Amino acid sequence: MKKLLQKRILIPLVALTIFFSGTAFKSDFFEIAKQIEIFTTLFKELNMNYVDETNPGDLMDTAIKSMLADLDPYTNYYNEQDVESARINNAGDYTGIGANVLTLKDRLVIVEPYKDYAADKAGLKAGDEIIKVDNVVVADFKDDAGNLLQGGAGTSVEVTYIRQGKTLNATIQREAVDIHAVPHYSMINENTGYIVLRKFNAKASAETKSALRDLKNQGAEKLILDLRGNPGGLLREAVNVTNIFVPKNQLVVTTKSKVEKYNKTYYTKNEPMDTKIPLVVLIDGSSASASEIVSGALQDLDRAVIIGVRSFGKGLVQRPKKLTYGTQMKITISRYYTPSGRCIQALDYWNRDENGKATRTKQENYNAFKTKKGRTVYDGGGVQPDLELEATKLSPITKAIIDENLIFKYATQYYYNHPAPDDIMKFELREAEFNSFKNFLSANSFSFETKTEKAFATALSVAKEEELNSEIDDDYSNLISSLNTYKNKAIDDNKTQLLSLLSDEIVKRYFYREGLYTYYVSNNFEIQKGLEILKNPSNYLGYLD
Repeated sequence: MKKLLQKRILIPLVALTIFFSGTAFKSDFFEIAKQIEIFTTLFKELNMNYVDETNPGDLMDTAIKSMLADLDPYTNYYNEQDVESARINNAGDYTGIGANVLTLKDRLVIVEPYKDYAADKAGLKAGDEIIKVDNVVVADFKDDAGNLLQGGAGTSVEVTYIRQGKTLNATIQREAVDIHAVPHYSMINENTGYIVLRKFNAKASAETKSALRDLKNQGAEKLILDLRGNPGGLLREAVNVTNIFVPKNQLVVTTKSKVEKYNKTYYTKNEPMDTKIPLVVLIDGSSASASEIVSGALQDLDRAVIIGVRSFGKGLVQRPKKLTYGTQMKITISRYYTPSGRCIQALDYWNRDENGKATRTKQENYNAFKTKKGRTVYDGGGVQPDLELEATKLSPITKAIIDENLIFKYATQYYYNHPAPDDIMKFELREAEFNSFKNFLSANSFSFETKTEKAFATALSVAKEEELNSEIDDDYSNLISSLNTYKNKAIDDNKTQLLSLLSDEIVKRYFYREGLYTYYVSNNFEIQKGLEILKNPSNYLGYLD
């Protein structure tokens, strides 16, 4: 048995040695071969001598994924099961229940059922907590329980879920799910169109073109393109969407790598649809990758006014690579750069801080670049808007509330205690609802620890070690009391932002995402700012000159 194990380990080592020796693997060949040999001998000794039985496949899976975790979150390894799941998704024969589902340790939470799809037809609502799928208890399932909801079109799945303390059952008939890249477009006023581009799939540019064509037929002479919350997608579609508004043969994005063949430049290839229509693009902290390519290119080419807050900063390019025995990896090969030369990537995963966290470039270290007309723009990761809206930027306390899902949970409670609004366009949360939300935060033991508070706690711990705590106890108590006063006040100071987020989530409960976009047209702060800029031609051009 030992000889057989040794052979199994030595064979791939020999194969790797042949592979490396047959390629120009730079001067680090010896170091790579050395480390592989060390790992091979360690792996053999561990499996042969560890006190308990080991599973070589599980050990290797953990070792590889732990190694990659030290690089960046986008370089990943896929074992045979992962590859098969990806194949089903990419082949287009993936079907499901038609809902955005959050996987937690012991339950699956319906975040958003898609209108008229399977989960919606079966009566499931946002906030429902699935505890059992067919005969499988979610809390006992070791892998991603969300996979339990997947299956072929026409098949059914039985779910047991909790809603407002009651345990209920439902049968969901699975079906193909086709979420549009452009889920909404409409006229905001008599001459301004509004297009929501939610993701960059294979239909993104075609659907955007179709929406723009229809809006122009309705009289649109100005346009707001909404990329908020758009996580990205296909690079070619980012180029094609940019091409709708800029001429043929225009540089849109560049990729740079240490491997020469991955250095690419991407130009527009088609005749544009409209190079003159005044254009405002909305972005936020969740606009990433392809969204940043489009907004960054349109900004660098002085083709659109960008409004919102700095985008996410996902400027790393991945490519799949096939490995042996049906496994694969997705590896970061290069970085994205806008036409002016700005790097989109925000976080530096290769120079981490003392806590092992990726670092950000400090503002004083940002580099200046020039747009086509000579305007100054800066790198630092992501796209910095031409008009940055402080009211849109999430405050630390708002982020903490969102991270604990308290806006989502309050919207669930509100939905079951209030009838649907008569007029979606006039829906508004008032002072009474805000006070109710604050009581809800208190009832749910919301506790927000500031960075200052953490620093004070560390300082007090050091003071105790140095036996100085008796000297500073009173001062420390006063500081903590002041911080608590600040935190209570901070919720009130963020009232407008919190009410806006609550309103959006509540409207979506009654009228689905389609209704939310309709509500946005009359009530969304960022859209109204975009309208203000577009109404005044000189103001609009002032941002671009």
